[in-house]
Amino acid sequence: MAFSKVNRRAKIKRRIRKKISGTSAMPRLSVFRSNKQIYAQIIDDSCSKTLVSASSLNNKGAKGTKKEQAAFVGKEVAELAKKAGIETVVFDRNGYLYHGRVKSLADSARESGLKL
Repeated sequence: MAFSKVNRRAKIKRRIRKKISGTSAMPRLSVFRSNKQIYAQIIDDSCSKTLVSASSLNNKGAKGTKKEQAAFVGKEVAELAKKAGIETVVFDRNGYLYHGRVKSLADSARESGLKL
């Protein structure tokens, strides 16, 4: 198996997911970032359902730099979670470093009242 960024991230992701999972009481906030967009989902792993999702793809409010877009998505996912009655989540960085856009999304979600 050739070592690459993708394989390295997959290995880290498996290691993280071994330890954390979302329940109905405390669902999982999963982050995916592509080169241009960022996506966030709140997932209940016990029944394999996405409860809330937000992304920078179709949002008109997500303008500016990628970090600003990530902050907007974090704020939006937190607001949607509050409407759905979710207050506390487990943060799943999905193999990405807790830095840059991922950190910006998490901090913005915290500021909007979501407990990570």
